[in-house]
Order: sequence, then C-alpha cells, then structure tokens
Amino acid sequence: MKTVQGLILVIGATGNVGRQVVSQLLGAGADVRALVRNPEAAGLPDGVGVVRGDLSEPGTLGPCLDGVGAVFLVWPFLTAEAAPAVLDAVRKHARRIVYLSSAGVRDDLEQQSDPINQFHADIERLIEQSGLEWTFLRPSGFATNTLMWAPRIRADGVVRWPYGAAARSLVHEQDIAAVAVRALTGDGHGGAKYLLTGPQTLTQVEQVHTIGEAIGRPLRWEEISPEAARQQLLTAWGDLSFVDGALDAWARFVTEPELVAPTVEDVTGAPARTFREWATDHAGDFR
Repeated sequence: MKTVQGLILVIGATGNVGRQVVSQLLGAGADVRALVRNPEAAGLPDGVGVVRGDLSEPGTLGPCLDGVGAVFLVWPFLTAEAAPAVLDAVRKHARRIVYLSSAGVRDDLEQQSDPINQFHADIERLIEQSGLEWTFLRPSGFATNTLMWAPRIRADGVVRWPYGAAARSLVHEQDIAAVAVRALTGDGHGGAKYLLTGPQTLTQVEQVHTIGEAIGRPLRWEEISPEAARQQLLTAWGDLSFVDGALDAWARFVTEPELVAPTVEDVTGAPARTFREWATDHAGDFR
C-alpha cells in the first residue's frame, strides 16, 4: 500500500510510541523515514530510511524533510521555544502533521494548570497556526510509565510510591500508535483532537497487583509520602515545577479518576488493550 501522503517522517522514532508508529507504518506498507540523533544506535527495523537530525537545530532539517508528505511528531523538549522554527521547516515540505500531545490539555484555558500541559498546549496552538493539516493525539497516562517501578519489582517485589488510590486509564503504546497510523495514512482526521485511553481505570495499587499476576509472583505496594517521592523525582527530572505538576495530578486522580474514552476503538475498529495485556507484553521488563 502506498499512502496518499507518500513518505512519512517519524520524529521521536526511538521512543516507546515512536517505535510502534514506525513498526505499524511498515506493516501497513507505508514509506517510512525516521529522524534520530544517532542513526548507528537507533536499532530500527529494516525498511526504514534513518536520517540524522536534531530539532534543536531546525536549519538542518530541510534534507530530512525532502519528499515528506506527513510527519509524526513527539516533542523532546520541556518548552515550545524551538517549535516555530521546526514547524516552519515542516510546513515547507509536508502537508499533514500528527502531534503526540496530552489528555490534560484544556481547550477552555488560556493558561494550563501545570507546565507539562502548558508546553503541549503551546505547541498545539503553533501547529494550528501553521497552515498544516493537523491531528492531535491526547493520550491519558502511558502504561509504559509504570516501568519506573521495574527496578524495585526486580529487586524485592515492593513498590514504594505515593497515592496508591490514584486511578488511571493507562493506554498501551500500541494503541496510541494504531491511531497515529490511521491519522497519518487515511483521510477524515484533519482537525481531530483524539482523547486516547485504556478501556478501564485501575488504581496504582491495582496496577502493581496486575503486574505481579503477569510475572507470576506477588508484589506489594508500600505507601510513601508525597514529599519522599518529590525528592526522588527531583533527582530524576531536575525540574521542581514538573515534579509538583505530576504529584498534583496523582493526588487529583484519587478523587477524580481519569476518564475512559472509546476513541481507540472508534478510530481503529479494535478495542483498546487492557493494562493486563500491557503487563503481559512487558513481563520480561519486570522479571
């Protein structure tokens, strides 16, 4: 199959979602090019045209975009500062862009409630003004984010984290990619803002128990204070505003569970994968 968009460029091709987008595009018979910083270490499948590029140097993107009709974009920075120049380069070549955004973006707010959703909203706004045909994917929590528990699960089977009662509709990266592929290759997705979720909400405690069942051994949740988690996250992320934004979100999900939306099935025709399916797919990461 040759898509109506022609060559498709995947920006963020070595991440959890980007790799799935590349793989599923190849499976659909599309012509795929991947923009990466280090082609030698990319480890992408045969059949992908791998090119070296860096969004922090937009002036170098022209050759990477030559012949491209559609772009899948994962933004790698924590602000939208470099986005105007990147989008200008994209607009000179491509007709369509699919952007991996966030379910937390509120269309009714000029100023978002936290810095993560603010930069997503800023980039969405710039894309809307670019003249490109656009689709925004707004996933809920990524199931892959629970991989942060993997070292402790492998070590002693105890997850020490706050807000065990926080309930999320975690989405499988394969489902995000499946919707992205439809938007990149088919018609009727222009101007869509797709809320993507898993098919059910599970508390963090339930997520840990589900991972335990997938790997065949019992796991234990140990509640810790938000302040203790804040110190761990600050060491890992280095930005207090992002850390506090994440902790505030987990606190909110205790009393306001994340929404469940039918969008994955509506767009792809297949039900969204459960967290149990995700845990089974990734069991090796936790053993």
